[in-house]
Amino acid sequence: MTDRLLELTLDHVATREQFGRPIGSFQAIKHRLADLLMTLESARSASRYAAAVYADDPDDARLAVAVAGAVCTDAAIEAASEAIQLHGGVGFTWEHPVHSYFRRALGNEALQGDSRSHRARIAELIGI
Repeated sequence: MTDRLLELTLDHVATREQFGRPIGSFQAIKHRLADLLMTLESARSASRYAAAVYADDPDDARLAVAVAGAVCTDAAIEAASEAIQLHGGVGFTWEHPVHSYFRRALGNEALQGDSRSHRARIAELIGI
């Protein structure tokens, strides 16, 4: 989901023009997209590590799964929020797919727990 949001946003900022140039050429937009890419890569790493640990020994994977839950939840919410912002007003309409991803991210957070609950689980697992 996060990678699709980044892809949709990259397509939009490459075609949307302001002051006679694509908005993706502005430094502020580039920095926001770079930050989003770093968030996406962190989430990928955390989830792949948790999956690998779980495949080896499901009982030993609780900490890795909690870390992946916290990182991936934050990544999904941040990607959805940034996509809405960078798409401007069109991103928050029912007809645009970014809005659907935003609702999905919030629904997943409510269903699977927010990053705060995952971090509380991490603290419990390491004895803090």
